[in-house]
Amino acid sequence: MFKQFIQNFADSRIYLISSLWLFLIFFILVAVMLIRMKKKHIEYMSNLPLSDDDETNRSDSPSTTNAG
Repeated sequence: MFKQFIQNFADSRIYLISSLWLFLIFFILVAVMLIRMKKKHIEYMSNLPLSDDDETNRSDSPSTTNAG
């Protein structure tokens, strides 16, 4: 089915090559962004869900339970 879809396009090679380049450029940009990211920021983001501040804020705030 995919083969028939591609064969019906005029100059289908251009579409295939451009989509491959778009795919590669996207992942290269993501890799560069991750390499340039500061280690301090990565540590901060990795500790967000497990931080102690989050648990103390939950215990300090009034509980909102539904009765009934």
